[in-house]
Amino acid sequence: MTVWDDLVGQEPAVAVLRKAVSGASAAVRGESGAAVVGMTHAWLITGPPGSGRSNAGRAFAAALQCHQDGCGECKNCQTVLTGAHPDVSLIRTELLSIRVSEIRELVRRAAMSPTQGRWQVMVIEDADRLTEQAADALLKSIEEPAPRTVWVLCAPTVEDVVPTIRSRCRLLVLRTPPVNAVAQMLVTKLGIDADLAGFAARAAQGHIGRARALARDEEVRARRSKVLEVPFALRDLGACLKAAQQLVEAAKEEAKASAEKVDEKERAALEQALGVGTKGAKPREANAALKELEDQQKARAKRWERDVLDRSLVDLTALYRDVLVVQTKAGTELINAELTRQIDALAGRTTPEQTIRRLAAITGCREAIETNVAPLLALEAMTIGLFEG
Repeated sequence: MTVWDDLVGQEPAVAVLRKAVSGASAAVRGESGAAVVGMTHAWLITGPPGSGRSNAGRAFAAALQCHQDGCGECKNCQTVLTGAHPDVSLIRTELLSIRVSEIRELVRRAAMSPTQGRWQVMVIEDADRLTEQAADALLKSIEEPAPRTVWVLCAPTVEDVVPTIRSRCRLLVLRTPPVNAVAQMLVTKLGIDADLAGFAARAAQGHIGRARALARDEEVRARRSKVLEVPFALRDLGACLKAAQQLVEAAKEEAKASAEKVDEKERAALEQALGVGTKGAKPREANAALKELEDQQKARAKRWERDVLDRSLVDLTALYRDVLVVQTKAGTELINAELTRQIDALAGRTTPEQTIRRLAAITGCREAIETNVAPLLALEAMTIGLFEG
């Protein structure tokens, strides 16, 4: 077992990171010529959702701290992977953006020398969510890094990161993991039945986290099936509006259920830290702190709702992709092979041109939601487009 084992189907990227770690280790030992083997102080790791960007960042950080270049078993590897290493700082957000205050604190830590490890490693999992002010605060530290400091930024694409930041980083692009590789991982690591693993890998379209959820949770599979019923239920305008409403309500319910699991714990922890409920005067800053937490939780719930909706739209895209495969006789394996009969029927009564217009309607809906159009309005426009397309 090594720190690279969770990077499914990313052998080319792993080879690049291994080479860089080897060079970094040589530099730490003071060997001459170490700088030529690919190590640099700032990295930008990009790849489609579920490809393992964050896993790659953490694995790289662990390997840099490991005296065996990422054995996966030593104390350095284990503490990095669990988020407990004092010289590895990990920034992730469940909100819509990363605030400048978080980046300023990260920059402050980046200027310090490593306390236990060999490097001070700063991993920003959602570099695409840096605000303009946060990016400005980060720029100087990346331009003029402290000795033994390594920055690792993760984002879906290079265009998602501001030009001044991305131009100063070495780019590493992850690919969509092959379906066979994801299915094999589910079988060998999670003990999933081969047929279920194959279904989950296909349905997830290379998104490893989604594949795990589909393989493990029957409720997740049921929600996906409900989404895929939408195209077959669009018989008139009323059905279109009803389908859009149901998609929004389902997303809200799923996001709410996820939020409730963490909101109460966060509030209880904050109240305990502030001394709320204990004897004596209530701290003056307690109300403001609790209000800030509530605002953050609302923003996170909104983000989760958007994520659920986008996942549903990806599933619908895959369905119409399958329809187009059948219509054009492309001979490619269907993502939704379990719906072959329904897909064949839909393909038979529509044209490829109609299917392409329907795919465009889904893409337009995703873009509209991303630009803060009210989800219900965006989904109503999409379902009408699917019906009339």
